[in-house]
Amino acid sequence: MPPHLSADHPAAPPPERGSVDALISQARRLKGDVDAVRRDARPDGSDPQDRWQRALYDLALHQLTDLDEHLAQLRDGPPPVPASPEAAPAPRAVPPAPRRGSLLSQVGSAEWNFLTDEASWSGELYQILGRDPAAAPLTLDELPSLVLDEDRPKLTALVTDCLVDAKPIDGEFRVVHADGGVRTVHMRGEPVLDTDGSTASMWAVLRDVSELRRSQRTVSETRDSLQRQRHRAQTEHRLAIELQEAVLPPWRGSLRLPRQGPETLDLAAHYLPSSTSALIGGDWYDALELADGETLLSVGDLTGRGVAVTSGMATLLGAVRGMAMTGTQPGQLMAWLNQLLDVTAQPALGSAVCCRYRPETRTLVWAQAGHPAPLLFRGGTGRALRAPAGVLLGATSGAVYEQAEETLRPGDLLLLHTDGLVRRHSHTGSVNRLLDLAPRFGEARTAQDCVRVVVEEFGEAEREDDACVLVVRVTS
Repeated sequence: MPPHLSADHPAAPPPERGSVDALISQARRLKGDVDAVRRDARPDGSDPQDRWQRALYDLALHQLTDLDEHLAQLRDGPPPVPASPEAAPAPRAVPPAPRRGSLLSQVGSAEWNFLTDEASWSGELYQILGRDPAAAPLTLDELPSLVLDEDRPKLTALVTDCLVDAKPIDGEFRVVHADGGVRTVHMRGEPVLDTDGSTASMWAVLRDVSELRRSQRTVSETRDSLQRQRHRAQTEHRLAIELQEAVLPPWRGSLRLPRQGPETLDLAAHYLPSSTSALIGGDWYDALELADGETLLSVGDLTGRGVAVTSGMATLLGAVRGMAMTGTQPGQLMAWLNQLLDVTAQPALGSAVCCRYRPETRTLVWAQAGHPAPLLFRGGTGRALRAPAGVLLGATSGAVYEQAEETLRPGDLLLLHTDGLVRRHSHTGSVNRLLDLAPRFGEARTAQDCVRVVVEEFGEAEREDDACVLVVRVTS
């Protein structure tokens, strides 16, 4: 057999499916070989050594069957997620297996002769039951004194069925050692009948299966914990999506504002999920017709992932809409958003761009909080607007946010996006990629066509974060 791996050397990676299938085939061949040898032995039951060997063959077959099942589970992976599991703590590590070569020391045998009232134990059985090897072997009446109180009825029933009804013994119970340690013992045995049919003796093979059962429990607990974690992640993902869909603008495709009167803006937006995480982030986009005839345009990103972050994003977006409806200008709006994040129970950081578009003068008034500046495309070229001063939301108390103004023209295209659209380590290069799309934007007939161009360019990219893009075309 190959030597143990040293603690100084890393363990080999888990085997792939083909390797596991090969192990399953080997285990089944070995099981067939053991069964063939067992049948060829054909002990007649009169020799205790023969009965002991037969019991060990049976035990080996039993363990090979378990091995076959465990390898199949390893090959097939965790079972499907149950319908309604609860949240669970992280799975515990599986304890190390017993040292190689310790199996035989874990198996002992015994025989109780009722004709001579004698008992004989192997040396290994003393170790398994925690008895002094110099002490006399216990009789069947004395054996329960080593067993936990709650397991004594089980042992009594096993022995009674064997002696009275000649049933084979196959069961487990727990014994208490002198040092207080509790061990689980598996017992297999049969009665030996006299010529008149009465029970002359009983033999048994006992094995300490404490580590095996502990490993099985840990595997089961780990599997159940994994199922609950997977279900929890799926549930959180579904809730985050539902919450996100509930708070983001309900329109799909293009939107034209104002809804009444001459249309001045053609808008379209798209949400691109992360390619590296199943959890939803805190990105948003918004376009809202205000009571004074102006239009609110905003995009933003709250750091983090999951339901709590999506809920925080919904709170921020609701605050943006509410303050914009009261006539709050972008710079002051950002300052109040910063104060809102500063006093929340769970501190967070966020970035945002907030714009108010005045259709009468085609003026865009905007402010930003640590966010990429809007991109303006005009006459086949594009540029980033010069950003007014503004720090991340939640970064510092009492922050002041400046405003900037930009006069737009019919045919201009404004692109707002969150930074997840591009890779953080190559932001400048990715912004240039967006600016290089200017000729294609010039050929597009609608804002929705422009969004399709962006998705074609960035949709398949490896994004570490979610992203939003909002495209606004000035129509008149």
